Amino acid sequence: MTKRVLILATDGFEQSELMKPKANLENAGIETTVVSLESGEIKGWDKDDWGDSVKVDTTLDEISNCEGYDALLLPGGQINPDVLRINERAVALVKDFDMAGKPIAAICHAPWLLVEADIVKGKTVTSWPSVRTDLKNAGANVVDSEVAQDGNLITSRNPDDIPAFSDALIARVQERVEENA
Repeated sequence: MTKRVLILATDGFEQSELMKPKANLENAGIETTVVSLESGEIKGWDKDDWGDSVKVDTTLDEISNCEGYDALLLPGGQINPDVLRINERAVALVKDFDMAGKPIAAICHAPWLLVEADIVKGKTVTSWPSVRTDLKNAGANVVDSEVAQDGNLITSRNPDDIPAFSDALIARVQERVEENA
């Protein structure tokens, strides 16, 4: 059975937080699909300047729900999640994955989307330091660890956490596929 992860991003995603988990997923035999606000390509942010572009496989307008995907990956960067969290379709997609109980992996600033989707209350999560107050205000239990897993949520702090973040997401996708086999 093919395992599939949807990656939701737009211009300004932290380059390493999309590219490295995407490569790790694919190396583990998991298919990835990049979804964005518009077709074409989206441009990454690489530390302190614009980075490489990534091909968009489909748009939010073409995705009606989480059906056909085993998990959702939300890369960070400051620009990317800030733009996505004010897009109703992006927030609705996050909520849909949550209601289906499917894993949602959010790193760095991406937990802003979890706050916007109102799915962190009572959950243990982590993030980039500047996002932690927003998480606390939304009712989350915030910890400072490379990976926090609570229910279907997987969160990490920054690019240094990508190996553990990727491993946690890969394990959850494989568990989920086995449970549903």
